Amino acid sequence: MNQTQFQKAKKKKKRAQLPFRLNVLFFFVFLLFSTLILRLGVIQIVYGEQYRKEVERTESITVNTPAPRGKIYDRNYQVVVDNEPLHAITYTRTHTTKPSEMIETAKKLASYIEKPTDRVTERDIKDYWILTNEEKANAKITEAEWARFREKKLTDRDIYRLKLERITEEDIKAIKEHELEVVAIFREMNRGYALTPQMVKNEGVTDEEYAIVSERLEELPGVDVTTDWNRHYVYNDTFRTVLGNITSSEEGLPREKLDYYLARDYSRNDRVGKSYIEAQYEDVLRGQKAKIKNVTDKAGNIIETIEISQGRRGKDIVLTIDMELQKRVEKIIEEELMTMKRRSGTELLDRAFVVMMDPNTGEVLSLAGKQYIRDENGKVALRDYALGTITSAYAMGSAVKGATVLTGFETGVIRPGTVLVDEPLYIKDTPTKKSHSGIRPGPMNDLKALEMSSNVYMFKTAIAIAGSTYRPHQPLPIKKEAFSIMRRYFNQFGLGVKTGIDLPGEIIGWPGQSTLPGHLLDLSIGQFDMYTPIQMAQYVSTIANGGYRVQPHVVKEIRDPISEKDSMGNVIYSFEPKVLNRVDMKKEYIERVREGFYRVMHGSNGTARAFFANAPYDPAGKTGTAQAFYDGPIQSRRMTPTYNLTLVGFAPYNNPEVAFAVVVPWVYQNPKNHYPINNYIGRKILDAYFELKKDRQSNEQSSTELLHNDEQTMER
Repeated sequence: MNQTQFQKAKKKKKRAQLPFRLNVLFFFVFLLFSTLILRLGVIQIVYGEQYRKEVERTESITVNTPAPRGKIYDRNYQVVVDNEPLHAITYTRTHTTKPSEMIETAKKLASYIEKPTDRVTERDIKDYWILTNEEKANAKITEAEWARFREKKLTDRDIYRLKLERITEEDIKAIKEHELEVVAIFREMNRGYALTPQMVKNEGVTDEEYAIVSERLEELPGVDVTTDWNRHYVYNDTFRTVLGNITSSEEGLPREKLDYYLARDYSRNDRVGKSYIEAQYEDVLRGQKAKIKNVTDKAGNIIETIEISQGRRGKDIVLTIDMELQKRVEKIIEEELMTMKRRSGTELLDRAFVVMMDPNTGEVLSLAGKQYIRDENGKVALRDYALGTITSAYAMGSAVKGATVLTGFETGVIRPGTVLVDEPLYIKDTPTKKSHSGIRPGPMNDLKALEMSSNVYMFKTAIAIAGSTYRPHQPLPIKKEAFSIMRRYFNQFGLGVKTGIDLPGEIIGWPGQSTLPGHLLDLSIGQFDMYTPIQMAQYVSTIANGGYRVQPHVVKEIRDPISEKDSMGNVIYSFEPKVLNRVDMKKEYIERVREGFYRVMHGSNGTARAFFANAPYDPAGKTGTAQAFYDGPIQSRRMTPTYNLTLVGFAPYNNPEVAFAVVVPWVYQNPKNHYPINNYIGRKILDAYFELKKDRQSNEQSSTELLHNDEQTMER
């Protein structure tokens, strides 16, 4: 074979191999395309919807069910306010959920749970009727009105309003009784914003209801079961008005503070404190909500819910209040109030107050008040009225004479030991001014005046402060600024100014408006200006501690919440004593009045000697009786002359650890019915305080001894 023939054969052979290789290549390409097409088919047919939602999904962060509020403890770390766990059923609607879908879910849910209908309004029924009777509702709009709607002269809101107005009584009666339950459920579903859980039922959810709904969540879109909480006040009505209240999920945020709360990440149906401690410390007690991420598609449907952070219970509050002492004090008030009602028979007497506090720190140990009422059935009841200690004011009588004597000392019109004659004062155009019948006319010094509660000693002191001189049967010219001079010094003790207690609603009392000479004398014996019980407690505390006006407070600590039972979290903030002012006078003046107060309870002529002279805790104090006018709830008896009884004091005398004020307004109209309820209450509350102290010290000693014995046993 020549060279030419060889080349031709070689080319022919190559041409024969090429189709085979191409066929192999085409075959592999075919397999690859087939695999790709098959894969695309699987993705589009099997996973297409899922991947489409993944591509189209958007994310939004919302808030889950609020966490429980913080607990409230008393000064001995006994739980006062707790949270009770509750079964709850919620509903969360999306941005695209139709009302008809919600009603369908409500109908199904109504077959599984019982929902009270007492909160259903006529408007709720009308809304339901329109949604379930669309054709009939549309027929209530005239052709002319529809034409105006198409011309955009009427809005959707206008058309809906016309439908509501034209629903008749017959239409409403067409709603069957069993449908009202559906209306009630739909009403709760439709509250609040989309993607925010709404509480459908959280009161009285039975275990059976909870289980049934849990098993049928797939057929109840948007419905979920969870654990809610309810505020539990451990001591029932004890100290109840001061603890305050929270709103229900039905009430939600208070309308008057809606913008304030919404700006702070609250939801419209969140429960918040609406009065007193619950409201005052809302920012502390509020729980930290659980954050969740709702992953939605472009249509607004929820694809996935992811928890970002768990909720946390609110911070705990420790009160200065001793709840065991508070219980005993309230019981004492109730017993004495009922005893006085039986003895006097007066319809005017209906309340009594006690404030007990540490005069050195301002910690309020007991803030108690009781009010005698008749309920709608005419049955007698005694309700908590502790708030009256800061929100109501009365003429306090001779209990304020310590402030009068100290004002006389500081203005220089009298000195410790100054003797004045107690005698009736006859001032022209003024009723006779004199001391009570137990004091015989004659000379006495400042200590005797306090011990026996001389009115005339105080009158003459006030006359001197006013720059005047008493002349029998003559007018008594005074400087009008005498009122402001006396009030300025009274203010230093907390009389006539706010005490600064950490509760809302405190009033300053009621200053008299007249500048007549006789009223200046009345001011000096506590029968012109009116003060609150908490002011009286601060006043006597200032005398007890040597002249420091300390701010009273009912919250002692704020602590981190902790999950372990019977354990307390770390202290976040501790309220330290706050001195509002130092009384601007010599310490010896304060000591002089303290001695006078001691004689009131221990002196041979002391007005409270019969009740306190034998007390082992060595008390000091000042009684008070004020001629006043009734200004209570019985309109027909307004301005009836009556008597208020008061008592302020502290103990022990040499090292005061507790100060107190007892105030009982409108005790009787006839002095012959005198019953010293103020002294009875005062003695019993001090006994209760020191008995509790002794019992606790004994228990601590027993516990220490037991622990010591156990340690010795282990060592053996």
